[in-house]
Amino acid sequence: MRKKLQQIEDERDTFIGVFDRFGEKNGYKGTLRTVLLKDIKNKYGEIITNHLWFNLTKGFDKLNMKQGDIIQFDARVKEYVKGYKGYRDDVYKPLEIDYRLSHPTKLSKVTT
Repeated sequence: MRKKLQQIEDERDTFIGVFDRFGEKNGYKGTLRTVLLKDIKNKYGEIITNHLWFNLTKGFDKLNMKQGDIIQFDARVKEYVKGYKGYRDDVYKPLEIDYRLSHPTKLSKVTT
């Protein structure tokens, strides 16, 4: 569980992360592209989590990101349930509460 995110649940704030790579996940209407940001920091420069996955939104897509780019954005901390929710007996991944950054806006590359 991401304890530092849990402490600021439901708050909207500014964060910075390092773009690592694109990925994919299965969605209801097919495959969805995703974005992996690493070393997510709050506005004070404290690392709050080592990585987070985001859907590839129009905002992320417009940035033309390359590995190592520093991305700044505003987002709200939200709780979600992760784990396997299906009915297969051969899959054991218990449900648990975790925290994510939701609805990223004001996305921009930070130049160093």
